[in-house]
Amino acid sequence: MSKTMGEGWRKDPRATQRLVMDRLATGMSFAATGILVLALASILWTLLWNGLAGLSIAALIHPMGPPGSNGGLANAILGSFIQTAVALILATPIGLGCGIYLSEFGSGSKFATAVRFVSDVLLSAPSILIGLFVYLVLVAPFGHFSGIAGSVALAILAVPIIVRTTEDMLRLVPVAMREAGSALGAAHWRVVLFLCLRSALPGVLTGILLALARVSGETAPLLFTSLGNQNWSFSLNKPMASLPIAIYQYAGASYDDWVRLAWTGALLVTLGVLSINIIVRFGFRSKQS
Repeated sequence: MSKTMGEGWRKDPRATQRLVMDRLATGMSFAATGILVLALASILWTLLWNGLAGLSIAALIHPMGPPGSNGGLANAILGSFIQTAVALILATPIGLGCGIYLSEFGSGSKFATAVRFVSDVLLSAPSILIGLFVYLVLVAPFGHFSGIAGSVALAILAVPIIVRTTEDMLRLVPVAMREAGSALGAAHWRVVLFLCLRSALPGVLTGILLALARVSGETAPLLFTSLGNQNWSFSLNKPMASLPIAIYQYAGASYDDWVRLAWTGALLVTLGVLSINIIVRFGFRSKQS
């Protein structure tokens, strides 16, 4: 039987061509995957090799300082945490509200179509344009840079991600669940809030965490808004330090200690984003299954 099939493969040129193309496509897929994994491993190895050299207690507890002053990144870490936290506080209710409206109330209306279009445009807009817009609205009129301007810029970048994720997750909720809630006499907003949104909560939280990972490493918007600060700054109405700005300032410096801190800051940002993605990938898998 196998001998007959082998002869059939040899006699049919089309079957041989399909087999060759299949092997070629499989080999190219493995090669592309290997290149991607190798590039990612190379980036991580470079960050670990250079970033661990500058990682110390002083780098985590001392603020930024002049060259040779044993400065650290503590104020930049705190500034990044404050600005991203405020950005999520601003973006989450707006993104959730828009996503719920697009999925449950607006649906096929023209206004919903316009909102969805604007959200898609913001999703693909260059971050530097968002920074310039916030600069014209919140920085130039007041005459100074501020942490709140940086938070607003990051929030604008986070909103479309939350909107799209919330809408998609709510659309996955079975129609039967909505009908069951309505059959019990519950108002539509109660069905959406207590049934649909609760059912889609793991996916919605995933979208929020992905938005956090998206904005935590942004540099361009902060250059035009919060600018950066070499000292401790807890006021959102003043320029505020952040890790991306510190990396941008230190990476091109001619001082060895600043360059080491730039690599350390890049490592911290990468580990933070990687941790968020691991949480998204594995933390909500059991809840979504």
